[in-house]
Amino acid sequence: MKKSVLITGAAGFLGSHLCDRFIEEGFRVIGMDNLITGDIRNIEHLFALKDFEFYHHDVTTFVHVPGKLDYILHFASPASPIDYLKIPIQTLKVGSLGTHNLLGLARVKNARILIASTSEVYGDPLVHPQSEDYYGNVSTIGPRGVYDEAKRFQESITMAYHRYHGLETRIARIFNTYGPRMRLNDGRVIPAFIGQVLRGENLTVFGDGSQTRSFCYVDDQIEGLYRLLMSDYVEPVNIGTPEEIAIIDFAKEIIKLTDANQKIIYKPLPQDDPLQRRPDITRAREILGWKPKVSREEGMRKTYEYFKSLSKEELFKSAHKDFSNHNR
Repeated sequence: MKKSVLITGAAGFLGSHLCDRFIEEGFRVIGMDNLITGDIRNIEHLFALKDFEFYHHDVTTFVHVPGKLDYILHFASPASPIDYLKIPIQTLKVGSLGTHNLLGLARVKNARILIASTSEVYGDPLVHPQSEDYYGNVSTIGPRGVYDEAKRFQESITMAYHRYHGLETRIARIFNTYGPRMRLNDGRVIPAFIGQVLRGENLTVFGDGSQTRSFCYVDDQIEGLYRLLMSDYVEPVNIGTPEEIAIIDFAKEIIKLTDANQKIIYKPLPQDDPLQRRPDITRAREILGWKPKVSREEGMRKTYEYFKSLSKEELFKSAHKDFSNHNR
């Protein structure tokens, strides 16, 4: 029998790419999403396949999947500042109640579970680059705390299930990832900048643009996640690129890539916006044999072509969204 995998958040950016990868690997794939932030169009190409099925379901309620499960990947969560500032309670619930439900399901099914944590557990880091043994600098009551603390709790309960119940668990700390199927209006820097270029607007940089980010192309991210799931390592692993760039320099790269004539304008830096973000990927290299391969130039070219293919209706609808946190 084919091995089975449940992927929550299946209609989201990373979730949909994971569905594709596991289908390619010969798995029976069960996707689950409540579609609050996911887009069913990301996975509709899979609906005709006999090895794919989809449940429209909220994992913060009881989760039941008939039959055997070999693996669970928990990717259900708002992931952009615009989303989790708009739906903070749901963000906290999916990281706590949702994770609890899926750990329970994994225990019943005797399945290995990988949970999608985030570089946000490091907060505005005082250590650079961030390695997995750094505990972070997070404001529990700040506006970003709903996401940061949901993910930190998610890691804690996952390790508790591993230690107390002997459950096979994996924890991926995902750094900024980009590529096709990102939402144009999700508020993060790459879709925000590209959307502004395509609409003929000036590019908005928050603060003086000296804050840094590192951007991992989605194909590399999916490879890292797959290797982590199939490994024997139970502690958190950073998956991201160590290549760091200042936001102001990145804005200039976008203008050069797109031959845009727009200017760069500046606005105040949002509260708790991290000033530096770059992973130490020593653990991923040594344990998983993984490192990113796609250059930022190549990845951005593919991403730009994807956004150019979107309809004008989608493009201009995104102009009315709040991009005040897009330097994430």
